Amino acid sequence: MAASITGRLAWWSLLITAAAVCSAQTFSPNSPIAPSMPEPGVAVGPEAARVVSVMGQVSVLRDSYPWALQAGDTVRAQQVIVTGPDGFAVFELNDGSSFHVFPNSRVSFRANPGDWRDLLDLWIGRVKIFIQRLGNQPNPNRIFTPTAVISVRGTVFDVAVEDDDDTTFVAVEEGQVVVRHRLIGASKEKVVNAGEYIRVYKDAPLAKQTFQTGPAIERGLRAAWEALYTILINRPAPGGGPLPPGPVPPVGGGPTLPGDTGGAPAPTPPGSTTPAPPAPLPPPPPPPGG
Repeated sequence: MAASITGRLAWWSLLITAAAVCSAQTFSPNSPIAPSMPEPGVAVGPEAARVVSVMGQVSVLRDSYPWALQAGDTVRAQQVIVTGPDGFAVFELNDGSSFHVFPNSRVSFRANPGDWRDLLDLWIGRVKIFIQRLGNQPNPNRIFTPTAVISVRGTVFDVAVEDDDDTTFVAVEEGQVVVRHRLIGASKEKVVNAGEYIRVYKDAPLAKQTFQTGPAIERGLRAAWEALYTILINRPAPGGGPLPPGPVPPVGGGPTLPGDTGGAPAPTPPGSTTPAPPAPLPPPPPPPGG
C-alpha cells in the first residue's frame, strides 16, 4: 500500500514538473511568439531607429494605418513617419547619429533597405540631421527629396521640402554636404559648406553658387529648433497605441525657413502666449536662369 502511494506521488510529481517546463517554454521571452520590441536602453540595429522624444501628433504607418509613437518605440526600415501640425520627434540610430522630424512632415525611413547609406526620403516638411563620424572615418549617408539627393559624411544640416513644386532647401550648420539634382541628370553637383544654403528647384539646374546663411538665418534656424526642444523636454510624452483607422493627418508647411514668405508661425516661448517674432530673413534667390 505504501509503495503504491509512493508511486502515485512520484507520478504526480513528474506531471507537475513537466507542466512547469511546458509553461516556462510557452511564456519564455525567447519564445517565437514573444514580442520583438527591444527593451528601453537596448541598442537597435541599423535597420531601426529608436524614438527618443515625442511632442504632439507623431505616427508611423503600419499596414497603411497610422499608429501613435512614444519614447522607446522603434521605427523599422521602409516605414513612413508622419507628423501633425504640433508634431515633433527625435530619433536615434545605432551609430549615435540622430534626426529630428518637424511639424507637418512625411518621411520614409530607410526606404532602400539594401543600402544602409540611404537614410531618409523627405516628401514634405522639414528634418534636421546629426551624422556622427565613425571614429575618425567618414559615415556616408544620403537624404532624398523629390528634387534632390544630399550626400553627407559627418555633419549637422537642415533639409526642407518647401512647397507643392517640391523645392528643396538645404542649410549646413557643421561639416559639408554634396547636393545633386534628382530630376535633371546633366545638373552638376554642388558642395555646400558650413554656414551656406542652397535651394533645388524642380525645373532648373542647381545654382552656380551657394548662399551664405549669415547670422540672422543661423539664429532663426537655431531658435526654431531650440524653442521646440525646450517645449518638448518640459511636456509629458503622450501615451502610445493605435490611432483610429482613417486618413493620414495632413502634411505640408512647417517652421519658417530662410527666404520663406509663409509657413507656420514661429514657436511660442515657454511661459508666453505670444509667438516669438521671426528673425529677419532675406528673400530667396531666384531660380537659376529665371
